[in-house]
Amino acid sequence: MQSAESLTLYASPGVDVNLDTVAVEDVALVSLASGAAPTDLATGVWVVGAAEFGATPAAIAAALQALPARDNLALVLVAEVEQTFLSAEADARVFAYLNPKAPGHLQAKILRSALVTVRLRRQQEQMASGLQARDRQLKELNNIGVALSAERDVDSLLGLILSKARQITCADAGSLYLVEDAEGNERRLRFKLSQNDSFDLDYTEFTMPLNTRSLAGYAGVTGETLRLADVYDLPEDAVYSFSTSWDEQTGYRTKSMLVVPMMNNKGEIRGVLQLINRKPTSDLKLTTRATFEAEVIGFEGGDQELVESLASQAAVALENQLLLANISSIFEGVLMGWVKAVEDRDPATAGHSHRVTVLTLALAREVNRCTTGPYADVHFSQQQLEELRYAGLLHDIGKIYVRVDVFLKAKKLYAHHLKMIQERFDFVRRTLEAEYNRKKLQLMIDNPRSDYARRFEEIDRGYRTQLEQLDEYFETVLLANEPTVLEEGRFERLAEIAGRTYEDVYGNTQHLLQSDELRLLNIRRGNLDESERREIESHVEWSYRILSRIPWSPELQQIPFIAWAHHEKLDGTGYPNKLNADQIPLQAKIMTIADIYDALTAADRPYKKAQPIESALRILGFERNDNHIDAELLRLFSEKQVYKLAHVDRVEDLVNRLVYEDVQ
Repeated sequence: MQSAESLTLYASPGVDVNLDTVAVEDVALVSLASGAAPTDLATGVWVVGAAEFGATPAAIAAALQALPARDNLALVLVAEVEQTFLSAEADARVFAYLNPKAPGHLQAKILRSALVTVRLRRQQEQMASGLQARDRQLKELNNIGVALSAERDVDSLLGLILSKARQITCADAGSLYLVEDAEGNERRLRFKLSQNDSFDLDYTEFTMPLNTRSLAGYAGVTGETLRLADVYDLPEDAVYSFSTSWDEQTGYRTKSMLVVPMMNNKGEIRGVLQLINRKPTSDLKLTTRATFEAEVIGFEGGDQELVESLASQAAVALENQLLLANISSIFEGVLMGWVKAVEDRDPATAGHSHRVTVLTLALAREVNRCTTGPYADVHFSQQQLEELRYAGLLHDIGKIYVRVDVFLKAKKLYAHHLKMIQERFDFVRRTLEAEYNRKKLQLMIDNPRSDYARRFEEIDRGYRTQLEQLDEYFETVLLANEPTVLEEGRFERLAEIAGRTYEDVYGNTQHLLQSDELRLLNIRRGNLDESERREIESHVEWSYRILSRIPWSPELQQIPFIAWAHHEKLDGTGYPNKLNADQIPLQAKIMTIADIYDALTAADRPYKKAQPIESALRILGFERNDNHIDAELLRLFSEKQVYKLAHVDRVEDLVNRLVYEDVQ
């Protein structure tokens, strides 16, 4: 016979029932008093005479119709004739009619059918309820899987794994361990995380050997799940043990436990989930020894299946995130290598990328704090700050395509140009000296008895005049070579010098200044000619090309455009695209101020002196007045003293912090 929960056969007065003939297991017989009925929670069969409901068919029908429809209770109406005269509503309340004069085996068959039907209904309800619960659990497990795969921060992911495992099992507490490789191929378990609903407890990470002596270690080594009703009552043959020290220190009572290895799809164990003290409901607090003993229940097989599934998903999600973190670390290393490669080309600008990034991030955070003004509704998310971080660090990456000579050019002439001019002047000076000596010697040969003093004086005077003029020419070249505004009249003087000629050792006529040298010396302002300036400015285009080739994630897609626009000006006179204010991204407007400030205040460079802070801010003010930079951003930069962060020690340490926290 079928085995199920117990049923009850309720017999009203005047009904004689023999359970032995009914032959259904787990059925209890309850005799009811006259006029009594089974309770609303009763499960089974009610055998009752028609007379209990009334003396006339109409009264019987009315009484039956008033009964609630119940799947857990079958009504067998005892009557000599089938009450076909009942209304349809009343007849629907009756499972079967029992004729008291029918043979006993027929009566038993009717009652058996009623009991089996109720039992089957109950089983069906339980199965349906179980399927619904399982469906809810599977949906929840699926939702958890989605949440796990969406979480990008490893520490947050670990917390989510443990909290969700506790949530679906109503576990009061839990711990999470990670498997780590140590020196000498030794593997260890790191106690990474602990949660407890009933106790507010501090915990410290630690590591322990990965072996079978501990509960977590056993699961981590063998890959087997431990489902323990009471950790203080372990099997005698268990190789593992439970340490009671934590309970003794805190007053907590660890009882039931589910220890599940976090195994990925390759069969590799990445960690261990340890769930503690299953409760009837999640909101129950375990605060006394009595509640521990009375309320803590054991984990069931269904809990184990769910947590094993969750642990498997968690292991894969954790492995993916650790892999992403590793890839991100490699990517970060490559990018930092690029940054260092750019800065190593010009030691004078070392640290520029980090300082610009810090100033950019700090100013963006000041924008986030605005409650009034044009940026009151602007808020940079953490992902956008991360985007700004990369854009700041890489904004000058295109400089690797700029020739080193141009990149390091300190004056108008390149070093090799000046060296050649120096050698040319030295050659002319030696030529003059040789001619000076030749003239004196020739005079002495031609006039052996002459008075040489007067004639030597003329030769000396001419020689000195030539040397003085040559020195004056060279001094003029040196002055013109400085990256300053060329004085009026200097162009003509340089042209005069370039027009002077001399004969080289081969007798060929050469000019003191070559045409390229004259062209560079005639640069009116600064130290770059137009082609060199275009080459320097091309670093922005190269930066865009390089950064555009990187497959950035969707939240970092703006990095190339931010770097591309950091030399644009609000009035459309910037480069490379001459964008106006509405076309320049806000992030680029922020970076522009940071870039100009650091260029002004950075340590002395061969072609310029570092500006004091006050002077740099004043120059930024001129840029604002000329509608080159954003006035509100400059106000925040100045009033909030963002600029101070460019002058702290180890500014590179602030770069990552500013993405996740404010730095005052």
